[in-house]
Amino acid sequence: MVFDTLLPRPVSVTPSPGSCPWPSTVDVRAASLPPEGYRLTISPSGVVLEVADAAGECYGRETLRQLAGPSAFRVAGFAPSPLPCGVVEDHPRFGWRGCLLDVARHFRTKAEVLRFVDLLAAHKLNVLNLHLTDDQGWRFEVPAFPRLTSVGGWRPSSMAGSGGAQDGRPHGGFYTSDDLREIVAYAASRAITVVPEIDIPGHARAALAAYPALGTSPSYEVWTDWGISTSLLSPVESTLDIFRQVFDHLLDIFPSPVIALGGDETPGATDEHRAFVRRLAEHLVARGRTPMGWDEVLDIDGLPPMVIGAWRDEDAGLRAAAWGHDVVLCPEQHVYLDHRQSPHPDEPIPVGWVHTLEDVYAYEPALSGARLRGVQAQVWSEHLDDVRRVDYMAFPRLSAFAEVAWSAGPRDYAEFLPRLRDHHLPRLDALGVEYRPLDGPHPWQTRPGVPGRPR
Repeated sequence: MVFDTLLPRPVSVTPSPGSCPWPSTVDVRAASLPPEGYRLTISPSGVVLEVADAAGECYGRETLRQLAGPSAFRVAGFAPSPLPCGVVEDHPRFGWRGCLLDVARHFRTKAEVLRFVDLLAAHKLNVLNLHLTDDQGWRFEVPAFPRLTSVGGWRPSSMAGSGGAQDGRPHGGFYTSDDLREIVAYAASRAITVVPEIDIPGHARAALAAYPALGTSPSYEVWTDWGISTSLLSPVESTLDIFRQVFDHLLDIFPSPVIALGGDETPGATDEHRAFVRRLAEHLVARGRTPMGWDEVLDIDGLPPMVIGAWRDEDAGLRAAAWGHDVVLCPEQHVYLDHRQSPHPDEPIPVGWVHTLEDVYAYEPALSGARLRGVQAQVWSEHLDDVRRVDYMAFPRLSAFAEVAWSAGPRDYAEFLPRLRDHHLPRLDALGVEYRPLDGPHPWQTRPGVPGRPR
């Protein structure tokens, strides 16, 4: 077996000379291996896949597809090809290998979300954190509160870049309960858990526009700007009761052990707002789930054990672990894929810091130990108004992140780059992913004249 045909890197490879025919069937057997692990043996007599669990079978089959060459990633027209003989034994570094997809700022259709799930599976990522609500849109049907989607599900315009100008184009959409159940089931068949997020008590203008009584003003509009709104949910018992019902409906759809409730960027929050978050976290615990919050919730006294998404810096993750919480590291300084990919002026709508492909590949989590569940990349969508823009910003940096999440170091970018260029980018081509070329954007991927907010 040729070592550099695999991405992420395997734990061990034992090559054998010669090639083997494409198997008509794969002999799948249970084996004592680490969680999500597999052992793939390819010989002239056939393919044996030994697995720790159902996830291990998914990853072993994915490796088999990688070995078959880029044409195996096409949905039709794939002619079976010989496989290199040998043994691959592999298992992941982290149990949480996640990617957040923001469908609130710019809605992604159900078909587009299913496609994104396929792309996560192709990279052996196993968590899709689906950001369903924000100031700019509510994307989750709640039958008891229909105005959340009929009013909160669309806005009359969007800010064009970060310059303040509006594009005047209505934008909206939402998922029915059946849509979300389909997404959950589709992801589960690919060993991916969908972790839903409803953001409270801030990032809530869409909910406030639908039901102004949830706030403190007589009326609100779904926000057409980007940034941090000062509008917060009113932390009174009636609001808490409604959001308990909202989360209960969410729990009926999403079997994920972890449910995200936000808690971030709440200017002007009071002790009552902090108690509001704590009580909803306690409600999730009472329903048998583990709440997840962004690292600002560490300012709240009396929280139950939670999963903390450490996004502002990794020190927040260290504090969370010291205080008895589990941690997912997703620091803005390293793994925010909406940030610009180079300092070149042709980068479309440049926001944030420069996070090159090499920067993402070099990321090494500062936290270790039992409290670290894993790592997560973030695809925020303020400036990603269609699926082509998502492709451009996510790939191939998400491919580099997948290797960070799967394989322990040391890592060598000079070794990684030819594996990516010669083997993996052709797979993305076969999948129809409009990734950023290594030497810069295609002309049609630029956005001349649309201002960003670089740091």
